[in-house]
Amino acid sequence: MRTAAIRQKLHQFIETAEEKKVKAMYALFEDEITQDDWEYTDEFKKELDSRYAHYKNGGKMVSATDANKQIRDVLKKKKK
Repeated sequence: MRTAAIRQKLHQFIETAEEKKVKAMYALFEDEITQDDWEYTDEFKKELDSRYAHYKNGGKMVSATDANKQIRDVLKKKKK
């Protein structure tokens, strides 16, 4: 089963589950759900800074339309 289908089934289940089950699921994942501190690695920050500097210095960029096309092409190839 694909991840999207699993998520949909989980959403449906949670919407109709008994309160006791919902609380048990929340307790199971509480640490992950309440985690608000997203910390980027130094390597990732450096890469973001590098890409931003490239953009600010007039570097060639890919438009959103072209990026989406490239993503669709990659996903099509992956399905084969």
